[in-house]
Amino acid sequence: MGKITAEQPQDLNQEELSRLVLDMFHRIMVHYTLWFREVEHQIGFEQALKVMEEASTNSFGIQIKRLSKEFHFEVQDGLPKPLLDLPREKLFSLMEAMAKNWLANDGVWFLSMEETHGMNDAKRCNDSCWARYSPFEAWSIKRFLGLPAHPGLQGLKQALKYRMYAQLNTQTILDEGPNCFQFQMNECRVQAARKRKGLEDYPCKTAGLVEYPYFARAIDDRIQTECVGCPPDEHPAEWFCAWRFTLTES
Repeated sequence: MGKITAEQPQDLNQEELSRLVLDMFHRIMVHYTLWFREVEHQIGFEQALKVMEEASTNSFGIQIKRLSKEFHFEVQDGLPKPLLDLPREKLFSLMEAMAKNWLANDGVWFLSMEETHGMNDAKRCNDSCWARYSPFEAWSIKRFLGLPAHPGLQGLKQALKYRMYAQLNTQTILDEGPNCFQFQMNECRVQAARKRKGLEDYPCKTAGLVEYPYFARAIDDRIQTECVGCPPDEHPAEWFCAWRFTLTES
């Protein structure tokens, strides 16, 4: 897109105006994230989540109501009625598309950082991002499912099926006893794509050692996580990475 010459939005052509509207959506997203990050800095992650629970509920209600007026759709029980009216197959397709967008977004950030600052800094940022995103996703899923503070291993099993990754990858849960189970990532979209291109596995263990323990602890702080294997570790053909979750007494 070339340089904008319009002195004010009223002078934009149709395409430029459309791009501005989307840019404003992007600004809302970033501003929302910056608010959370600053609240976290001031009062800590756990307290910031509590503030976000109220803020997100109020923000969603306000924005849906305003958008419904602009796009002339009905709101039912706080949700867009056109969404409620979609066939279940379409909703599942939409979930998959959103999960793919999430993964693509993760990838473009990594590549952008790698191209400008190198692999080491990209991996460092990636691992640090997981330290924030993983417990947030656990909190979001826990809130959606209405899980109690300590849902145990059954709660973790359920939560793992609601992750973004679960919409794209094939995974298996194997019980190893009353207080322990193994989680296997049998088909990983990222690693499978590399395999098709003849590339070696992406060494994701450093990220996994942040991602999985943080997720499990956010679901139930009594759960401990052990890495069974994750690239660059050698692994069998039936899984790319595997993790053991154990419920401790305290």
